[in-house]
Amino acid sequence: MFRFSPLAWLQARIVVLPLALLSGLATAAAQPSAETFFRKPAVMDASLSPSGKRLAFSAPYGPTGRVGVFVLDLQTAELTPTRAAHFSDADVPSFDWVDDERIVFSVVDLQAGSGEDYRTAPGLFAAKFDGSELRALIEREGRSFVQSAESRIRTLHWNHKLLHVPVPSEDPRGARADEVIVGEMSGSGNELLSVEPLWLNTRTGATRSFDTYRHPRGALSWWFTPQGEPRLVLTRDKGRLAYHWFTPDGQGGGSWKQISEGTMLNPPPSPAWVGADTLYLEQVMGPVGESYVVPFDFSKGEPSQEPLVKAPGFDFAGSFISGRDGSLLGVRIDTDAEQTIWFSSARKALQALVDAALPGRVNRLSCRRCEADDAVVLVRSFNDRDPGQLLLHTRADGKWRRLSQVQPGIEPSRMATTDLQRIRARDGRDLPVWITGQKKGTDGKPLAQPAIVLVHGGPWVRIGHWRWEPMRQFLASRGYLVIEPEFRGSEGYGMEHLKAGFKQWGQAMQDDVADALLWAQKEGWANDKACIAGASYGGYSTLMGLIKHPDLYRCGAAWVAVTDPFLYVEGSWWVRDDIADSGRRYGLKDMVGDPKTDEAMLKANSPVEQAALIKAPLLLAFGEDDLRVPLAHGKRLRSALERAGRAPADWVVYAREGHGWRKPENQIDFAQRLERFFAQHLQR
Repeated sequence: MFRFSPLAWLQARIVVLPLALLSGLATAAAQPSAETFFRKPAVMDASLSPSGKRLAFSAPYGPTGRVGVFVLDLQTAELTPTRAAHFSDADVPSFDWVDDERIVFSVVDLQAGSGEDYRTAPGLFAAKFDGSELRALIEREGRSFVQSAESRIRTLHWNHKLLHVPVPSEDPRGARADEVIVGEMSGSGNELLSVEPLWLNTRTGATRSFDTYRHPRGALSWWFTPQGEPRLVLTRDKGRLAYHWFTPDGQGGGSWKQISEGTMLNPPPSPAWVGADTLYLEQVMGPVGESYVVPFDFSKGEPSQEPLVKAPGFDFAGSFISGRDGSLLGVRIDTDAEQTIWFSSARKALQALVDAALPGRVNRLSCRRCEADDAVVLVRSFNDRDPGQLLLHTRADGKWRRLSQVQPGIEPSRMATTDLQRIRARDGRDLPVWITGQKKGTDGKPLAQPAIVLVHGGPWVRIGHWRWEPMRQFLASRGYLVIEPEFRGSEGYGMEHLKAGFKQWGQAMQDDVADALLWAQKEGWANDKACIAGASYGGYSTLMGLIKHPDLYRCGAAWVAVTDPFLYVEGSWWVRDDIADSGRRYGLKDMVGDPKTDEAMLKANSPVEQAALIKAPLLLAFGEDDLRVPLAHGKRLRSALERAGRAPADWVVYAREGHGWRKPENQIDFAQRLERFFAQHLQR
């Protein structure tokens, strides 16, 4: 049972300040503590209501620090928050406005550790902006939320999830007032087989069937118009993926047609934006396989070859911004930094105004009634040294208000800068590398520092962005140059760069990591004192760095690390994990290696098999409840090291944590362990 906590209040968080004060506070002498970097943000998310009359935000509050949702009435002179949802024994990680009165949200336990994610589905709940009319809509797996006999009847089973919050429509096929679209998930083991949409009333909990016009079987993902009409589905049949488009016939019906197909290893172009009769796709077409955004030509049944959005050297990464009427307002893209391109002159002018007042920052705008005299604008402003500020502008009175710092205690003037460099790997491949904490001497030349090569997980993701990030800034604050390579196999820089990493674990991928450090040393930014660190695949790379390039690194820190490629690719009857069978059948064998045909390669690049070659001091950490990289990986490596007489210098297992640490006390404890470990081996 969730309990409301007493409301004493957050009023101190709402501060009206001139924009000039956003440049940062005075520099203090004391080194920022680990807690300063890893505590919960003061504001986690914020969203204007559909009319712009209210602003909802999620934030930790009270002695328990539980995250709740609070609402400001923007029609009043004093911005006094009202509690919409706050509980003494649970947290609200995400929320959406249904209309100007009602909010839907999920509930998790952020103080139970990340292992909670594997045990409890978040459910779905709704309440008015003032906290009244609270109703459970989807039950939480493993937890009760009892209101009445009626609510128990109305509450959907935990295998449902929120798919879409629509705009109410007069069309009977669209959304009615108070309704959202949820999906019923069915599957087998770790395998999701289908998602069936359903209309759900957020006030009564009543449901009604969704007229999907005999949609294709095996639908896993859905895209809707703002009013809730289906337009696109993604299906999977064994290892094949296909997209299907729905065309209404104007008489209450319509038909589905397959428009593209591919495999899990070579998927069809994914949707970038779905409109009522328009589809934009992310199509691989750049010189090195970058994905550009192109319109789909329905008359020809294929994507156009004329890109709408492209950024040479980068895959499209971002989102399109839509109006509640379904119109396309702009596009937000992330290359070496985030920027927004608006299609309307009013929004362009507004963006220019904010950018002029807050230069050298990413200023992310959302607004309501943007062209009107009573426009309301919410700005999230941040850069590589500042976690961010939330500002509110009301055109009617001309006021700008700073609502909150995102991460109080962080002084931007004391943080390090982050830059993206493009270097050449030893085989000539373009290699993006993020560098944090570069220093120059009084002569303007690079000042060599001890370095930490921080290897990202995934590995098939893009990890680097021009924004404040706690681990890189924490390490930089301790006097280290932080090097984050986007080694081959990383997404975001073209299909060629991604596929160049297939079956290269511990090989060319590992050489890229070493080349980033060698480049920094050659350029004079790093000295000969370096350690390597990372989580998940980054932990694997840490171990292989110590095995393959022992002369480069004085130490290594690996957490939630893949240590046994065979266990990762094959799985085991005796070790439970969350990797889907389809992923193992149709992806991992081609991307990592086949345990049969590539047995020798996998053994040569297995930390468990090669543990005797690890000579440098090693810190290992794992989550007790990790299902992505189960604790068995850590135990197998620890045993192999002990057999070789190379017991890890530091070993820790965090209870109730999964694939990473959620509890602030664990994040702080681990950061302090890293601090002591690196100081021991780099500051002597």
